[in-house]
Amino acid sequence: MSPDLMTSPDLVLALGGTGEAVTFWVFAPLATLAALGMVLARNAVHAALFLAAVMLCFAGLYAAQDAPFLAAVQVIVYTGAILMLFLFVLMLVGVDSSDSLVETLRGQRVAALLVGLGFAGVLMSAIGSAVGGDEGVGLSAVNEEGNVIGIARLLFTKYVFAFEVTSALLITAALGAMVLAHKERPQSRLTQPEMSRRRFLSADPLPLPGPGVFADHDSTATPALLPDGSEAPSSVAAALQDAPGDGGTVRQA
Repeated sequence: MSPDLMTSPDLVLALGGTGEAVTFWVFAPLATLAALGMVLARNAVHAALFLAAVMLCFAGLYAAQDAPFLAAVQVIVYTGAILMLFLFVLMLVGVDSSDSLVETLRGQRVAALLVGLGFAGVLMSAIGSAVGGDEGVGLSAVNEEGNVIGIARLLFTKYVFAFEVTSALLITAALGAMVLAHKERPQSRLTQPEMSRRRFLSADPLPLPGPGVFADHDSTATPALLPDGSEAPSSVAAALQDAPGDGGTVRQA
């Protein structure tokens, strides 16, 4: 972007000043690149990190527009709480990149495309109205006693019902995300009796040695070996010390 375009009178007037223009041209490309990385990333953790970068860029733009409440909420609530919780769940549970290619509900890709196009149309309409010079409705009332105080007064008085409906909508969206992200099991999980029956019907029904023990026999009459290679008599019960061993060897890990 040329310096003449960044400092042109129309652009400076539209963005409110030279400082806001510079802030916009710094954060806007970063947000765009991070958004493209979020969409194109095949790993869910990487996509979440790109989304965090987008939200932080939005917080910087809000701060440049004299909206400290939105900037603080963007960092504390969305980036610091909701997105980090989502990221921690992804890292704990683990999501394979191949899972995103499995469509568990028919038609969800077409519905997502239509909703995305509708949201893009609304966004472009809002941007066109702002660039066209239309003044925002209610900005003077919000900033009358300060941005934070004005938003709090309107949010919990005039728009309290819309605020509660929005919270219910967010809960519904969370439940919808759980439904969309569910995994269908190819077969039912075996119960404990079925696993025991299958083990006894197999060719080797005996249990395996305990963790840390490498053995070719499971006989309790076979003594363990000491670090020097000699047998440890205390590793065999007294009642079995005179019993003939099976010739196996046991080595402690």
